[in-house]
Amino acid sequence: MLSWFKKYWQNTPGLNWMIILTGMAFGILGILLVTWGNPTNTGICASCFLEGIAGALGLHTNVRMMYLRPELIGIVLGSFILALSTKGFSARGGASPLISFTLGIFTIVGSAMFMGCPVKLVYRLTSGDLTTLAGVVGLLAGVWVGVRFMREGFFLGDPGEQKTLNGLLLPIGAGVLLVFLLVKPGFIQFSTRGSGSIYAPWYISLGVGLTLGGLAQRSRFCIVGGLRNFFLAKDKSLLTGVFFMIMFAFITALVTNQFNPGMFDQPGSHFDHIWNFWGMFLTGYAAVLLGGCPLRQMVLAGEGDVDAGTSITGMLLAAALVHNWGLASSTAGPTFNGKIAVLIGILFCLVLSLIHRE
Repeated sequence: MLSWFKKYWQNTPGLNWMIILTGMAFGILGILLVTWGNPTNTGICASCFLEGIAGALGLHTNVRMMYLRPELIGIVLGSFILALSTKGFSARGGASPLISFTLGIFTIVGSAMFMGCPVKLVYRLTSGDLTTLAGVVGLLAGVWVGVRFMREGFFLGDPGEQKTLNGLLLPIGAGVLLVFLLVKPGFIQFSTRGSGSIYAPWYISLGVGLTLGGLAQRSRFCIVGGLRNFFLAKDKSLLTGVFFMIMFAFITALVTNQFNPGMFDQPGSHFDHIWNFWGMFLTGYAAVLLGGCPLRQMVLAGEGDVDAGTSITGMLLAAALVHNWGLASSTAGPTFNGKIAVLIGILFCLVLSLIHRE
């Protein structure tokens, strides 16, 4: 086994211990967050947690989804702190801001259909939720389609140098949200029931977010990015990190008695496999065009990427719209409005892929 791994390491350019360590940390800490108090099968989820943040800010009225999730705040700040300390912070962007904003919207629309982002997909899968299998296939298909258009010249444009303040705005915003979480001003709302009221202690969640944000900034870890690089150039370095995330999440779920295999009685899931597929297809497709999954966008925004900050703004808007417009799925299944929104998102990505090529 050791000789095989040594050979694999030597034959995988770009693979390093930081990628493997990041995958291990995402796998272990994400599952442990559930034992520490987060909702079952939801260690970290960009879409679910953004919905909670949108609700806490009063952007939607679903009383079950209102909490300023420290994990996402920590991921942005962890990336920011490490980027600053290693001189990796650089304000850049401006290539296609409105397109980045719109793609950010549709990554959350797809995730809301599936009831989770690609990171939560891994946690649900490794905890035994077999309803995720259609989503896994959908994610792979969406990434593959996006890569096909990349090969044909899809490109959003080269980012330009920006004033430093542009790159600082999103980390500053994350810091403000952290203050709101601690001070709890009257205009910030918190759920008293539902998933928004289920969470680990804030200091644990923040610590996990800071750790994962810093590691991901150094390793460039991304689930969609790993699949994209493999489909595009047979590059297995980032995908190896994803494999270690899956392996250690599964082991941790077993050790902590969170592994519950089956399709029935799985929290935060539904049985409409067709729309599980199309939801993750849209998320994977849009994320490839955008340059990374929602959590990767948060890491990029922490190191000064203005386009990533713009996409996160779109994601936050979408996190409100999926509730205000009835787009989000529930355990009862997807809504009609949600299906239409996913189809519109896929059509938008297809048209964009066809006309935005060099």
